[in-house]
Amino acid sequence: MAEETVERPDYPWLKNYPEHLDYFTAFEAKPLWSLWDEAVADFRHRPLLDFYDRKFSFAQIDDMISRAARGFQDLGVKPGVKVGLFLPNCPQFVVSFYAILKAGGTVVNYSPLYAEPELLHQIEDSETDFIVTLNLEVLYGKMALLLDESRLQKLIVGTMPEVLPFPKSLLFPLVRRRDIARVNEDAGCIPFQQLMNNTGDYTPVDTKPEDIAVLQYTGGTTGVPKGAMLSHGALYVNVQQGASWADDFEFGRERLLAVLPFFHVFALTGIMNLGIRIGAELIVHPRFEVDAVLRDIAKKKPTFMSGVPTMFAALNGHPDLDKYDLSSLKFCLSGGAPLPAEIKSRFERTSGCDLAEGYGLTECCAVATLMPFKGMQKDGSIGLPVPGTRIVITHKDEPHKVLPVGETGEICIEGPQLMTGYYGREEATADALMDGRLHTGDVGYTDEDGFTFIIDRMKDLILVSGFNVFPRYVEEAIYKHPAVEEAIVIGIPDDYRGESPKAFIKLKEGSEGLTADALHIFLKERLGKHELPSQIEFRDELPKTPVGKLSKKEL
Repeated sequence: MAEETVERPDYPWLKNYPEHLDYFTAFEAKPLWSLWDEAVADFRHRPLLDFYDRKFSFAQIDDMISRAARGFQDLGVKPGVKVGLFLPNCPQFVVSFYAILKAGGTVVNYSPLYAEPELLHQIEDSETDFIVTLNLEVLYGKMALLLDESRLQKLIVGTMPEVLPFPKSLLFPLVRRRDIARVNEDAGCIPFQQLMNNTGDYTPVDTKPEDIAVLQYTGGTTGVPKGAMLSHGALYVNVQQGASWADDFEFGRERLLAVLPFFHVFALTGIMNLGIRIGAELIVHPRFEVDAVLRDIAKKKPTFMSGVPTMFAALNGHPDLDKYDLSSLKFCLSGGAPLPAEIKSRFERTSGCDLAEGYGLTECCAVATLMPFKGMQKDGSIGLPVPGTRIVITHKDEPHKVLPVGETGEICIEGPQLMTGYYGREEATADALMDGRLHTGDVGYTDEDGFTFIIDRMKDLILVSGFNVFPRYVEEAIYKHPAVEEAIVIGIPDDYRGESPKAFIKLKEGSEGLTADALHIFLKERLGKHELPSQIEFRDELPKTPVGKLSKKEL
């Protein structure tokens, strides 16, 4: 009997797909902690973390994970129990993340930049019982107040000296004593070292790929943040999709600059878990400081860096950029927000490194599309869908209607990395997941070569005298002025035209002489009359989300 031939769809992106990669690859969904076990088996004696010059090998972190997993189980962590991470990038984050999963719990990531009301909402909304944090006033000080006001049972409190190298471990409490909180161990607080004070013989849990590994709260750029339920299998597969993209990743030899915060899904998947998957050494920075980043690129020679556009803009604008050797960087990836063309070209000129753009959302575990590192590339595009992922453009007013190539509509994602839904929000889940697709709220199109382009967010569209004006298009024109470092364009009420664009601008250092009139003249040559900002406001700083993306919500 002849075998039946299954005809594969002829998607437009297939003709430009990376040569080393089969788009139709179906990665097996597994418990996320198996990603760690596989990496330890392959890279046991390789360094995993470089934290202020202290190195931690895969083997050392593996031992800490096992002991922390046993400690969590002794506290009562089991399937269904939520454990929060209220941490900057640090070894305790990596250890706690995988220890919680191995104990059977669900990780809930918390932004260290959140204020108490936002933290309280997330604790109650997610039903978090335990939180891991550090004894820094800016972290512990907030959480200690919430122990009595919320459902929290315990805080597990780590310290910086326990993960710093000598002599920094001795100097930190002296130099930073004003930043260190006094921890009350009698009031529901357990030292992180006490949590790990055991033999590491945790009880393995039967985890299924569909079980929820992470509750990842959306950025909250509009409305109240919602908890996206990310399954073990979805997170595991998304890491495999990302790791397969670059054919010249040298497993066990790469160095990743870990500057983006791990509590954000972009860094969780695209730096921490990707780095673990390929056996990379993570050069860990608790926060983005442009001088420290440039020093580490020159000194520690990372080969790969991921960031948001504002980070690359800050590097571009550093007055001494040409004094640093950036030649170790093989490739860089920008995500989290649209990458202005001018920021991309400036960084590539100064670094000599390709800066590719990727696209994804919290609701798809981070990665949906990536720009090929070789072959055809298109400026302004977010690239091609990663293996097993389909980009579909639907009608903005008829969400079930799929549009043909070249037509503009809402960008939707199909694939194995989609969230299960929003925690406790059935209506919001139904709105976001229709016909097996994630509706992103982004407006864009796919061209005849399979490359997807984002025009803007649907909610950000400005209606000027009946004409659609996309803020991103106006922002791109503003970025062409050499004095501009950052720009945000929003719509404001206009008695005559209904709405009109308003631009908020941060100038580069030394460019404070630029006036609104001069910029308006510059823009007249690049924008239509209806697209010109009716108001231009210069500010010393523009609002940003916890991950460093420019935020319109506050404006």
